[in-house]
Amino acid sequence: MPSAPLIDGLSLAIVLGGTALATVLRSGRRELQLTAQALFGLFTRRFSAVQAKADLASQVSAIRRDGLLRASPRAIGDREFDDVTDVLIRSRSLDALIERHHDHRRARLATANAAVRTLAQAAELGPVFGMVGTLVSLSRLPATGLEQGALSGAISMAVMTTLYGLLIANLVLAPLARAVERRAQDEERQRQDVIDWLSGQIEPALPVAHHQHHPAVQNLHHRARAEA
Repeated sequence: MPSAPLIDGLSLAIVLGGTALATVLRSGRRELQLTAQALFGLFTRRFSAVQAKADLASQVSAIRRDGLLRASPRAIGDREFDDVTDVLIRSRSLDALIERHHDHRRARLATANAAVRTLAQAAELGPVFGMVGTLVSLSRLPATGLEQGALSGAISMAVMTTLYGLLIANLVLAPLARAVERRAQDEERQRQDVIDWLSGQIEPALPVAHHQHHPAVQNLHHRARAEA
């Protein structure tokens, strides 16, 4: 008996179309936008703490040499570090720098978590629509009786939709969710490393030299690491 083809257009359409539609209906527009943003980020260049430190080095040297009063912001093209250095120069406070870093970090994690939830939800829906395909295949059986060809076609479609649902969930959607999560965690570790380095470099140039040990700064550092 000839083997069933591994590509069945109708079965694939049921699983892919059903999973996509159910995910769209369950998720809000904002969640879908954040998911698309996170998926696009997987194919862009990773954040590098080494490169960020190199980009900030000249500005840090100028601040240590001339002090914060004479310093002026220098954009390096990174939204967070352009913002935190601007806040540092304007406020002359490590507390403000760490607090602004925490704001950026919270926004990034919210984006990553929304994408992970959406992809995980889609992964759960994949096998469900595999079962839907099984029901569709059974509904196509003739009411007048079971013919050999009709029975074989129904069984083939039932098997293929179940297979597609499992493969899409476990080989595509769930791995994508985990990849987004790992990428976000790695970036936060590297950004925290840059913030720690920047704080240590800037501390001697502050008007009051005890900011490094200020309870607010310590609490923000501990909170950032606990959430990583």
